[in-house]
Amino acid sequence: MINFLNGNICAKIIMKRIDAMVPTMRRRDVIDSILNAGAKGVTLVESRGKGNGDRPMVGGGRGTAKYIADYNRIDTITTVVDDSKVDSTVSAIMDSAYRGNDGDGMIFVSAIEEAYKIGTKEKIPSLG
Repeated sequence: MINFLNGNICAKIIMKRIDAMVPTMRRRDVIDSILNAGAKGVTLVESRGKGNGDRPMVGGGRGTAKYIADYNRIDTITTVVDDSKVDSTVSAIMDSAYRGNDGDGMIFVSAIEEAYKIGTKEKIPSLG
């Protein structure tokens, strides 16, 4: 996107947020693939979720009872990349997380409108 400011051409960088929700056992591969695709960092949130994937059988308190877990262990891995890197990052996530199962995960891409540095209380100028 290009904006015109006082007759000068001023580039506006479009940033996208990518959230990948993948099974915990795929964490390392997915993070490595995101970084290799050009992202400068990731945020990892360990969580539990219920979707299409099969839930595991778990043991009870003393190991005698077995039951199906209510939720699967999943990781939400978030990164923010330049719009030009979205396709390669999403492709890298899919390639590293794909096993052909319903529970392989989900990827969400959304636009970043504004961003601020908490430490300096400044708006990041390249986004707007």
